[in-house]
Amino acid sequence: MSTTELIEIIKKLRADQQKEVEDFIGSLINETNAQVQKDFKSGIKPGFGGGKGIFGKMADDFDEPLDEMKEYM
Repeated sequence: MSTTELIEIIKKLRADQQKEVEDFIGSLINETNAQVQKDFKSGIKPGFGGGKGIFGKMADDFDEPLDEMKEYM
């Protein structure tokens, strides 16, 4: 769902429902900020290299040219 579609759905809600959505989004943001702070304090550094080990082992031939691209090389 795109942001535009989400906004259009929210516009169709009653004012009290829109307030609930606003409060929920605020709580999500607070949870995210709290997790980032917790990760930072525990030594997990976001940014370059922060995802090391998350994606598993990289293939040994990762840097090799793709067969599909040989005619362009």
